[in-house]
Amino acid sequence: MPEKKKAKVYRKANTNRTINQMVLFPCTPLELYNMLMNSEQHSEFTEAEAHISSRETGKFTAYDGWIEGKNLELVPGKKIVQYWRGADWPKGHFSIVTFEFFPQKNGSKLIFTQKEVPKQFESEIAKGWKDHYWDKMRAMMEK
Repeated sequence: MPEKKKAKVYRKANTNRTINQMVLFPCTPLELYNMLMNSEQHSEFTEAEAHISSRETGKFTAYDGWIEGKNLELVPGKKIVQYWRGADWPKGHFSIVTFEFFPQKNGSKLIFTQKEVPKQFESEIAKGWKDHYWDKMRAMMEK
């Protein structure tokens, strides 16, 4: 009886990454939510133009159009889920960003997750959230 050849299975290596961050802020969960979802507040802390729809399925841009995406789930003061992409990402590639807000004794805890980040941008984006969002949001709160 002839020996059966095993079919070769080729699997594309997962080239996408997930970023997880936890950040504490001296404000309420609703204030954090509004900083991210209100176009004027977002523009103020980033010092760049932002246009953000307040509806689920609504689109947004930030950092003068460098970031674009779409709202998937919005629960004021509790949760934001969005598609996100940077202008230099592969065409049509979006990540999924989740912001979850939790009240704390002296403010709020933000649990942040970004899935499907292109591997080549992982470290830059992880650092970018700290430098261009969390630090700038804190600085605006201190004004």
